[in-house]
Amino acid sequence: MTIFGDPIDVRRLFPAERRALLEVLDGLSPDDWTRPTVCPGWDVHDVAAHLLHDYARRLSGSRDGHRGDGFRDGETLPVFLARVNDEFVRAARAFSPAVLLDQIRHLGVQLDAYWGATDLDGPADLDVSWAATDVPSPAWLDVAREYTECWVHQQQIRDAVSRPGALGDDLAGPVADTFARALPFALRGLARDEGTSVVLKVDGREWSAVWRAGRWRMGAGDPAAEVAMDFDTFWRLGGRGITVEEGRRRAVVSGDPELTRAATTLLAVVA
Repeated sequence: MTIFGDPIDVRRLFPAERRALLEVLDGLSPDDWTRPTVCPGWDVHDVAAHLLHDYARRLSGSRDGHRGDGFRDGETLPVFLARVNDEFVRAARAFSPAVLLDQIRHLGVQLDAYWGATDLDGPADLDVSWAATDVPSPAWLDVAREYTECWVHQQQIRDAVSRPGALGDDLAGPVADTFARALPFALRGLARDEGTSVVLKVDGREWSAVWRAGRWRMGAGDPAAEVAMDFDTFWRLGGRGITVEEGRRRAVVSGDPELTRAATTLLAVVA
């Protein structure tokens, strides 16, 4: 087992998640498309366009080997992503909702086929920087990360238009399981005795990170701290839909305060 824990296979969920997304988008009024979302400066149309951009960029880069213009001088990954995301969203404001939906349907099927052919035991095409920056990511974590991105953006749209979320265990459960893999990276600045662990509990499910062989990794050990929160808090914290301070206010913590404070900085998107 790698430092990232047991593999997750979310490939079968992409079509179901997209059907739930399209069901919501198909029912929106013209006013709904202009409602603001939690993403600064982006309305519902913009978030839908960003999802289309994710589809197109992943197919272009991972399937077709086309990397585009790449980084500008001095750009970090977060700055690069913020720039290219904003560029696409601004251009896509010229697209009607109908065109966005057609393209999401068209490219989504192609992306499903690409994920289906991915060797989950192989190396990731894109490393998951919120889980580790010094160890290559496995493909299964890369694919799971992409699923969470789709799911979170759908929830942002649902929040904006006051539609119930796609929160069943079938679609939402793997989001929690994937986000939990950010726990070792959240703890990375704190060394502890061999075998010390931090337990994370979310609505009855449990994960832990353990200090072993000079680093934090997913695994069981001697619990020194525990953080518990509900799923709504967890996914919003991991996706920065709420602040770290709000996440801590909602969480129930015990044990080593340095470890609990670090654990509640958990981030599962590229900031």
